[in-house]
Amino acid sequence: MAYTNALAAYRETRIKTASQGQLIIMLYDEAVKQLDHSLDLLTLNTAGKKDPGRIEQIGKAIVKTQEIITELMVSLDFERGGDIAKNLFALYTWFNQELLEANITQDLKRINNVRSMLGDLRSTWVEVVAKNTSEGAGQPFAGINIAG
Repeated sequence: MAYTNALAAYRETRIKTASQGQLIIMLYDEAVKQLDHSLDLLTLNTAGKKDPGRIEQIGKAIVKTQEIITELMVSLDFERGGDIAKNLFALYTWFNQELLEANITQDLKRINNVRSMLGDLRSTWVEVVAKNTSEGAGQPFAGINIAG
């Protein structure tokens, strides 16, 4: 019990003290983790057939990813972000549509495509955050308003 409380306190502190860029990376990390979980569940099978008992777990992982993507969408600042914010919004909208279809049809290919693109975006954010940190700019990221 104490371990669980300590871990929860650590996670809360980590989130509260993170920069905007680090928060974005954390969101991407969790989205990728959830899609990996859904892919693992989809590929586990019994006698070559998908296990219907896992449908709810798969759905929960996909929906959690959609919620994270939606959070990224509402965090966009269109005034400061310009075309980048507009393009990210369109991409996030497409991600959510693909995941909706993938959840209904249990489509590995669609989940893999979204997972791959989220991984690429995450890598880009890691580079941006590292560059911003190394330059000591300390300026908020243009186009992103994590506070909402």
